[in-house]
Amino acid sequence: MVDSAVGQDVAPEEFDAVVVGAGFAGLYMLHRLRGLGMSAVVLERADGVGGTWYWNRYPGARCDSESYYYCYSFDSALEQEWTWTERYPRQPEIRAYLDHVADRFDLRRDIRLSTTVTGARADADGRGWTVSVEDGPDLRCRFLVTAVGCLSAANVPDLPGLDDFAGRWFHTGSWPHGGVDVAGRRVGVVGTGSTGIQAIPVLAEQAAHLTVFQRTPNYSIPARNAPLTEDESRAYKADYDHIREIQAGSTNGHPFTIDDRSALDDPDDERERRYRAAWERGGLRFRASYRDLLADEAANATASEFIRDRIREVVEDPATAEALVPHDHGFATKRPPIDTHYFETYNRDDVTLVDVRADPVEAVEPGGLRLRSGALHELDDLVFATGFDALTGPLLRLDPVGPDGTALSDAWRAGPRTYLGLAVSGFPNLFTVTGPFSPSVLTNMPTAIEQHVDWIAGCLAHLRATGRDRIEADPVAERDWGEHNRAAADATLLPRAASSWYLGANVPGKPSVFMPYAGGFARYAATCADVAADGYRGFRLSGRGAAA
Repeated sequence: MVDSAVGQDVAPEEFDAVVVGAGFAGLYMLHRLRGLGMSAVVLERADGVGGTWYWNRYPGARCDSESYYYCYSFDSALEQEWTWTERYPRQPEIRAYLDHVADRFDLRRDIRLSTTVTGARADADGRGWTVSVEDGPDLRCRFLVTAVGCLSAANVPDLPGLDDFAGRWFHTGSWPHGGVDVAGRRVGVVGTGSTGIQAIPVLAEQAAHLTVFQRTPNYSIPARNAPLTEDESRAYKADYDHIREIQAGSTNGHPFTIDDRSALDDPDDERERRYRAAWERGGLRFRASYRDLLADEAANATASEFIRDRIREVVEDPATAEALVPHDHGFATKRPPIDTHYFETYNRDDVTLVDVRADPVEAVEPGGLRLRSGALHELDDLVFATGFDALTGPLLRLDPVGPDGTALSDAWRAGPRTYLGLAVSGFPNLFTVTGPFSPSVLTNMPTAIEQHVDWIAGCLAHLRATGRDRIEADPVAERDWGEHNRAAADATLLPRAASSWYLGANVPGKPSVFMPYAGGFARYAATCADVAADGYRGFRLSGRGAAA
């Protein structure tokens, strides 16, 4: 490239590996690359580390996995020195943890913040990549690793008139870092997924009036969040070896097992008792009450109806309660949120629920949202809790170009295709951490991330030990994995929730493909280990001068 400031060519910087993204995945990937003795750099468009936890600062933002296991497991000293303050950590605490990790392992010297990647192109021989960034020279690397996250490409609906809105509008995934003062203002929230369910109770407490525009009613389990006591912290720290063992052998990367009973085995009163106990405990463990809640419609119906009854108990106005009761999908077939006083919020006099499935949003006007019926809801602020272009969106925004000139956006025009969610045929020496067709969002994310990063590090060590410098997913193995991914999903109830972002349904025009791997974390990890042990079966490996 030419540096305009000096008017001369600037040679690209050379690295063994370039990592895009400085969240959980990018930080750990850098740590493992250093351990291999490889030169590496992490490129991050934000001005701080944290990934999704850097951007998602909306009111009420917190994790839905419990804090003691929503963290790294690779270093026992790190486990012991960090003490979480709450059962479910808020965004500032998770970001503080990742800041601590960056400092604890001296990672910052190889992280370039405020650096936006504008393109990545493979060499013609597939043995390296050129990465372009804004306002800087190109970077050259042998291996490119995307650690861009599954939920980092904000999905803002294309509503007519949005540019003419006289008030302020925000997306929960790119919340202003200085916060937003909504005191005395009329606020509208569009969306009742996980982020909406977290933000709505907090915004209701702050705003003069809150209007919630709901298209799809959602199930939600109370979080029952609370501060962690010293005794609780000591107990989990003393038990980490056992906790991590359970996570590794689990379906979802959580340190609890799914009960081996069917929901249909128990009489009604016993099943009700078990659901009540899980409801009172709160959190994601509710879905582990029985083994077949995501495999059998009749079993799922028992849990779904239990939660519907709890919504009717909590919400005082019968009409509002019925509007909040989901009927178009079963419990946990879409991402199952947990909440703090979400349904109770609708008992407030200053909160209005609007059913935009019955009366859709027609346009944004300067003074608010106009519905198809002609009704105008006057607003000062508009909040889009409309989620993300999940799993594929972050990778397609990067849109790497393979050796033959094919962009990823062209290769994935009909939907994603990957081998193990780790690699894409036609894009050699590119690794995708928690890519499509890996467990990713169906798991506790740090668990999935560490497994992926460890596998990539092991692969790189194998390439070096065997004198190879090129690796690419075989198209046949990729096709077979795609078919297995579809079969694993079809063995569950997950694909039946037609409005799920697991299928890309929240993004107009996105191909309907079930993207996460639903076969279970332990099964997936064992498959990856077997692939590696079998000489990286399903990959094409070569050294310079050898046939690819």
